[in-house]
Amino acid sequence: MKKWLVPLIVIAVIGFGLYNWAVGFNNTAVEYQENAKTAWSKVESSYQRRNDLIGNLVKTVQGAADFEKSTLTEVINARAKATQTTLNASDLTPENIAKFQQAQAGLSGALSRLLVSVERYPDLKANRNFLELQSQLEGTENRINVARDRFNESVNIYNKHIKKFPGSILAGIFNFSEMARYKADPGSEKAPDVDFNFK
Repeated sequence: MKKWLVPLIVIAVIGFGLYNWAVGFNNTAVEYQENAKTAWSKVESSYQRRNDLIGNLVKTVQGAADFEKSTLTEVINARAKATQTTLNASDLTPENIAKFQQAQAGLSGALSRLLVSVERYPDLKANRNFLELQSQLEGTENRINVARDRFNESVNIYNKHIKKFPGSILAGIFNFSEMARYKADPGSEKAPDVDFNFK
């Protein structure tokens, strides 16, 4: 065996190992990134369900005599803003997520005020459609919370993968960047509970 062949084989083996490592890192990062994007689409889907339910709730409340028009208008406007604020899964920056959260928080606040004001309308509180919509909204709020938690878990797995050394070197080469997590709304720790069970 020729002496120059041994170093060539060693270089080829090392090169093949590095190639496999890079391909493995890239494919895993792509998988984790796509999982996080799918989790985000489930967050959006849950919010869309809530928007649809709120639209039906508004129609039911509009049928009640003398219901506060300003409260309804506030909900309608907040719902329109929340519906217009969409976020592409490939553009999940902290700033974009904050805008999305702000729009959803505005709708949550308007919805809370609407449900509190319903307390003054016994006929509306007894309306079967209204009670069913309340129940569905409560379930949807739970779905939203679960979807946000799952999104954050997916983002956490992806971010850890691309930040751990030596993979962090390849992350820069392959253009993988950190994804933003969904954070609690500022002041949400002080937010009042929405009581869906009127007495």
